[in-house]
Amino acid sequence: MSSGPGSDPHLLGLLRAIRLRQSAPDAAEAGAADTAAALSEIGEAAPKAKAAARSEQPVAAPATPATPADPPPPPSASADSPGPRPPAGSELLWRGGQGAVLGRSNLGASGRGPGRPDRASAAYGVPVSRVNPITGVNPSGPVGPVPIVPGVAAPRPIGPTGTEFPSVTPAEYAAHFARTTTRQNLASDGMDPGDTTALRDTQRLLSTSLTFAGGVDEVAGRLWTALLQARPDLLTSLPGTEDSQREQLARALTWLVHRLDDPPALVAGCAQLGAALAECGLQWNQLQMVGAALAEATRAGMAPGVWRQDFDQAWRWTWQHVYEWLVHGGTLIAYQPTVWETEVIGHELRRPDLAVVRLRPFLPMPWRPGQYARFEVDAVPGIWRPYSVAGAPQLDDVIELHVRAKTETGVSGTLVYDTRVGDRVRVSRAEGEMVLPAEPGRGILMIAGDTGVAPMKALLAHLAAVRDPRPAVLFWGVRNLDELYDVDALMELSRLAPRATVVPVVSEGDPGPYPSGLVTDAVAAYGEWSRHEVYLAGPPLMLASTILALRELGVSSARVHHDAPE
Repeated sequence: MSSGPGSDPHLLGLLRAIRLRQSAPDAAEAGAADTAAALSEIGEAAPKAKAAARSEQPVAAPATPATPADPPPPPSASADSPGPRPPAGSELLWRGGQGAVLGRSNLGASGRGPGRPDRASAAYGVPVSRVNPITGVNPSGPVGPVPIVPGVAAPRPIGPTGTEFPSVTPAEYAAHFARTTTRQNLASDGMDPGDTTALRDTQRLLSTSLTFAGGVDEVAGRLWTALLQARPDLLTSLPGTEDSQREQLARALTWLVHRLDDPPALVAGCAQLGAALAECGLQWNQLQMVGAALAEATRAGMAPGVWRQDFDQAWRWTWQHVYEWLVHGGTLIAYQPTVWETEVIGHELRRPDLAVVRLRPFLPMPWRPGQYARFEVDAVPGIWRPYSVAGAPQLDDVIELHVRAKTETGVSGTLVYDTRVGDRVRVSRAEGEMVLPAEPGRGILMIAGDTGVAPMKALLAHLAAVRDPRPAVLFWGVRNLDELYDVDALMELSRLAPRATVVPVVSEGDPGPYPSGLVTDAVAAYGEWSRHEVYLAGPPLMLASTILALRELGVSSARVHHDAPE
């Protein structure tokens, strides 16, 4: 829509009324009246305009692209704001409220200008889609499935057709697109170039405001403090310590700003985060005030007079849509289990056939000490193997696996022999009921064999982290001293916990400073266990013999906890 001498004054009046309603919500009634009047005048003038058009020879003119020197108005701009107007054919409409969209005038019913075929999506290797980049609604109906990206796991269906989200991270999508496409002179994934320009304008506002506010780390720190004061239950629902949560907030803000001009990756990433937050037990009303808290955390770091209204509106507008995508992602857990993408941050070969692998999830992953999860590696797609999780969610956001290779290939062999720092491993939601009891008066007896010590290490770490005063004893049965691959870490945890003891038991060879014989004999000789909660983990034969021995010692089967062997 041109704003020059030949422009339709009635349609320009309609556009001004829309902008007025957006920039001044309290003037909604006046805006609605102006809009109705403008529409009425357009209806009366339409026949005259058509008659006049028949007498004129149409002249084709190329569309004038938006340039940095002549950008579209930011979210805070109103019709009466000073400054340059958008170039001809690029009247940008910012529509606020629920379901807000970005669009441009005179694009036609499909959201495209004349002569703009849907070719950009094909250049990216994804199906052509007219999904609105902000609302996620496709007026043409569902599109075909996302094709498999070379080197990336196949998409998993989530919900009914048309609601699928890819099971890859935005970084993997970006890396694939960067290798296979050129974005010059192409619309981003089928978007109109004007939409891309508007998103990049908002992206610049967010990035500039973070810089003026002291950087993303300082903003994340102030945001964490504000959330702690306003909604402490929100932070206590998430795993990790204060420092690890601040780091996650900083990484999330950085990712959000960098991905704002890539709606497909942004929507997919927010959906994955929404699913993770729902798994953590968050209620969506806990997140409603995050946008205002984020804007305030940014403003508080600026010098007087630096904060601008367009900064505030850019953050609130961005959070409004992020919130909607988070909620949508949270509903997807009803269709399929949530999967967390993790990065290997540590790999130690403790024995020729055993490794301790440390993973950091990219998104918050809830789990309780003593539980296990299922893991998938790229080398064996579709095969998930259960492993107990060591560590404590109260200490950090890192999970630890103790893996003994059963074969040279498969999931266990890959984790032991072919996994390196930086590799990706996928994790399912945590399972199992082998968690600490709520009764504070009962002691804790733990009996482990081989890598069954991993869940016991998680229980010990929890006792140390929360300073639990209950008495706890861990018996770790091994064949020889070489199998005590993690004894130093266990001894350190027992010193940190108020009343914990670790007793290694060696069945063959020189026992060194530890008791020798069967672990069940050592348990029977140590004391009386009828008033303890008992936790077992190890090979199936060891579990069966230990259960029988505990029954003879008078321990009720209701007090014995272990996961079913697989």
